[in-house]
Amino acid sequence: MSDQLKSALVRVPCSTSNLGSGYDTIGLALNRYLEVGFTPDDRGALVLQREGTLTTLADHGGPDLVAAAFEQVLAEAGLIPSGVLRLSSDIPIARGLGSSSAALLAGYDLGRAVCGMPRDDKGAFLLALKHEGHGDNAAPCLYGGLRGVTHAAGGPVVIDLHLSDAVGFAYAAPAAGLKTEAARDALPEHVSHKTAAASLGHLVALVQGLAEGRPDLIRAGVNDNLHVPYRLPLIPGAAAAMSAAMDAGAWAVTISGAGSGLIAMCEPGEAETVASAMRETFATTTEDSEGVGFSVRPDLVGLQRLEG
Repeated sequence: MSDQLKSALVRVPCSTSNLGSGYDTIGLALNRYLEVGFTPDDRGALVLQREGTLTTLADHGGPDLVAAAFEQVLAEAGLIPSGVLRLSSDIPIARGLGSSSAALLAGYDLGRAVCGMPRDDKGAFLLALKHEGHGDNAAPCLYGGLRGVTHAAGGPVVIDLHLSDAVGFAYAAPAAGLKTEAARDALPEHVSHKTAAASLGHLVALVQGLAEGRPDLIRAGVNDNLHVPYRLPLIPGAAAAMSAAMDAGAWAVTISGAGSGLIAMCEPGEAETVASAMRETFATTTEDSEGVGFSVRPDLVGLQRLEG
């Protein structure tokens, strides 16, 4: 019944993952957000209202992940979702910024909030992990900052990694998205022992470079042979945009998540210039002016309940 439900509002940041050699292991929360709110009423059904980048969500197919997670929580509590579910986002969809993880976490926590239940971060993380198959987006979206994810006998372990404020970030993407399924299908089933060992060395450099704000280590650490060489051909204009980023002053640039977006690391004061260079190159090489490019900053908070 609607009189058992409360109004609530939840905000979740987006995230960039992998950062080159940290494949399925490292993610960083960024200052683009999904906000989801619920207002109960007596209509006996759930009505969705979408704003921002979510207005074209139907174009990407599949169920609404916010609504699915929200309804799951209410069903487990024996309650019927009656009211308006409002979704607003400035996170580009299917562009490598963890929009799916953000949606799952937001829907799960909103469901608990409207039922008057406290946060259950472990439950939220495990829900996203089960759906995504990896936690490198869910961890930073949930907790904020730069996070690593590994697995131990007792289950997944989230690691809080240090990030120097001397590192700036620039993001750009073409108009066309890239579905995660297609990006994963492009990867080989096996790699050589030599390739795996080299990847571990790159990851060590990446983590330390981000912690110290060292361009030389970040540049070395972004090098990857596990996923980037296989996904880059799937993104029109990406190679040219990466070259443009380096020419504009980036220290390093790689695919953001599974793509189609790119994430560059640079001096914080150069981030907007680097983002513009990538956006303009995508527009030129793909003959499509609908791409995006902007500077981004780390979000250090993660999921927040703004109301409820």
